[in-house]
Amino acid sequence: MKVVSSEIVISAVKPEQYPDTELPEFALAGRSNVGKSSFINKMLNRKGLARISSKPGKTQTLNFYLINEILHFVDVPGYGYAKVSKTERAAWGKMIETYFTTREQLCAVVLIVDLRHPPTSDDVMMYDFLKHYELPCIIIATKADKIPKGKWQKHLKVTRETLDLDPNDHIVVFSSETGEGKDQVWSILKSYM
Repeated sequence: MKVVSSEIVISAVKPEQYPDTELPEFALAGRSNVGKSSFINKMLNRKGLARISSKPGKTQTLNFYLINEILHFVDVPGYGYAKVSKTERAAWGKMIETYFTTREQLCAVVLIVDLRHPPTSDDVMMYDFLKHYELPCIIIATKADKIPKGKWQKHLKVTRETLDLDPNDHIVVFSSETGEGKDQVWSILKSYM
C-alpha cells in the first residue's frame, strides 16, 4: 500500500473519545521499548509521526492514526514497564481491555515482539488475552536487522513455540531499519479489511 497521508487524529482514554467512523482499525500492542513507534513510522513512511522515546512507557493513551483516509492504526500503551505505578498500570490495562473487547471497528491486533529474544511472559500474557477474546492477531518480529538472516528461522521457531502460536495467525520478520517485512505486513492488513 502506498501511504499518501497519515496523521494522528486523537489520543483517547475513553470510548466516547474514539473516532466516530466505520473505518477499519488495527491496534498495535507490545512491550515498552519494543519498537512500536519505529514500526509505525516505517509503515507510514514518516520520520517522526510516532514519537520515539528513550524513556519507555511514554504512550499513555490510545493514539489513533488516520492513514490514507481509509483506516486507523491505534497505538496502545506499552506493557511490562516497571517504572509506572501499579494504579497507573491498572488504569491502562482497563483502558486497553475496554478498547479490545468493545470496539467493533477493530479488525486485528498487531503484536510486536523482539525477534532477538524469546517473547517475555508479558508478551505471552497479551497473546493469550487476545486469543481468549478471539481477536485476530498478527505477530511482528522486529529488529531483524540486528541478527544474521541465516538465524531468522531459528528465532521465529522460538517465538512460535513460546507464544504457542495459533497456526492461523501470521508472523512476519520485520526491520524498521531496512524495511524488511513492510510490504508483507501491508498485504496481511489489507486481507483483514
